[in-house]
Amino acid sequence: MNLDDTIVAIATPPGRGGIGVVRLAGSEAKAIALTMLRLNHELNPKRAVFGELIEPEVCGAGVPACESEPTNPAGHENLNTSSSSTTQRIDEVVVTYFAKPHSYTADDIVEISAHGSPVVLRHVVELAIARGARLAEPGEFTMRAFLNGRMDLAQAEAVRDLIESQTLYQAKIAAQQLEGALSRRLQPIKQKLVELIASLEAGIDFAEDDVSVLPASHIIERLLAIRAPLEQLASSFAYGKILHEGLTLAIVGRPNVGKSSLFNRLVERERAIVTATPGTTRDLVSETVAIGGIPVQLMDTAGIRRALDEAESIGIRKSMEALADADLVLVVLDSSQAVVREDLELLEQVAQRPAIVVENKADSVSSQFSVNGSQLTKVRTSALTGEGVAELRSEIQRHIGGEGGQFESGLLTNIRHQGLVQNSLAALSAAESAVQNNVPHEMLLLDLYNALRALDEITGATTNDDILNLIFSTFCIGK
Repeated sequence: MNLDDTIVAIATPPGRGGIGVVRLAGSEAKAIALTMLRLNHELNPKRAVFGELIEPEVCGAGVPACESEPTNPAGHENLNTSSSSTTQRIDEVVVTYFAKPHSYTADDIVEISAHGSPVVLRHVVELAIARGARLAEPGEFTMRAFLNGRMDLAQAEAVRDLIESQTLYQAKIAAQQLEGALSRRLQPIKQKLVELIASLEAGIDFAEDDVSVLPASHIIERLLAIRAPLEQLASSFAYGKILHEGLTLAIVGRPNVGKSSLFNRLVERERAIVTATPGTTRDLVSETVAIGGIPVQLMDTAGIRRALDEAESIGIRKSMEALADADLVLVVLDSSQAVVREDLELLEQVAQRPAIVVENKADSVSSQFSVNGSQLTKVRTSALTGEGVAELRSEIQRHIGGEGGQFESGLLTNIRHQGLVQNSLAALSAAESAVQNNVPHEMLLLDLYNALRALDEITGATTNDDILNLIFSTFCIGK
């Protein structure tokens, strides 16, 4: 990737809107932008300037002004003095200039805010390309920020997480990562590891100068001091993965126990069809809601019973697949009736799974209803009246964490980071075994360097180009 050329892209989402932004970054960003603009004031750093987007008329027969000077000669920023006879006004714009290194990428950046017409924004990009700019690759602005030292790799990946956030809680966690929360948590771990490596290197290189060699007990002690916080960080991924990706919640039970009604209560609208006829739901109905700041994909399933026809049989098979794949299961029972064999089979099936038993129809509880033996959490609800639904939401949040539940600064939310932390822990384990087996320190250092290299790949200190291209190719163009 050439960091010396000037790149351009539309920085706002596709579609029409009140405002659209085109971003140029590079050494020629300001010069290129000025050839397209007629500004009311000089373009100074960190100041928004009102102006017009213009386009010179195409020279040809009958256009005598073509012999005149260009509309915006190099170095002329205030275009009000230029002749308007050779230009066409396209749009009114607001232009902001960020001089290097005080910009997102640490390059010169010009952002042109025009009306959000796709035609106008595309034309701005075309004008910039015609004047020497290059269309930016996906994620190239953020990659330049990383390569120019404006952020480390973990922060750069947090930009994508922030853009893709589905809930405010996800956005808050991504913003913390963007501020360097994960990097700050890794820094003392890496520092201890570097200090241990330096001590061992000194003992090898300067043994003749009476530099003491660390005894095995001290090395083990220092390895444990490195492993402990790293293992704690690795354990945060279980919750961080849910926070980043969300989770699936399957609502299962016999026909007519109120699954669809409960589903509608949780999504707070009439999303699933509800009738008194058993077997109404024949296919999976899904909707994503936020519970405790976590995106939860709710799945309403077909009632599980002996199928009466082929369509219902297919629906029940999909219900069982949803039950097997779900991160959390709500087993809905009809508390207006006695528990039957199908209920007990479902309870047995989810006994070792994260699950909640929902005793529905609490407005008409039967004296014969009783759930004994199950160790699963039970919540009594009425999908008809809404009774107990708030308690059910709280119980779901307790199972998955969420705002105020397992909040931790600098947790692992990225599977790439998790893999690298595990690689580092594996290398530290190998180093510990090497010490116990009296392996020479030269060989021990190989394991320690492997542990350090894995941590460096999280922040980008030793990341190769292939990994960088893979990471930034998942960004949107313009970011």
